[in-house]
Amino acid sequence: MPALVCSAQNCVYNNAMYCSKGDIEVAGEDAKVCQDTCCASFRERTHDSVKSAVGSPSAKIDIDCEVQNCKYNKSCKCHAEHVDISGAAACKCEQTECVTFTDR
Repeated sequence: MPALVCSAQNCVYNNAMYCSKGDIEVAGEDAKVCQDTCCASFRERTHDSVKSAVGSPSAKIDIDCEVQNCKYNKSCKCHAEHVDISGAAACKCEQTECVTFTDR
């Protein structure tokens, strides 16, 4: 499993830049650059939501990937050693991106 660091502080699953969801999905099937990708698992944290709603934050996480042009995508699973998701001020998944994306 890749090590994941996530800067999407507004995500309900983000806890100290680690994800507490257990797994995420990176979307952007036809992406050519990282800006064409996003964390499809992003859910905005609101004042009514519970911080880290699902579980304990983890540095290693299972990542499903639909980005066909990424060199780390093997059978729709990410095989990068380290993945960075950006989107510090994101309010929706389209405002996040997989900075680790590398075109084949």
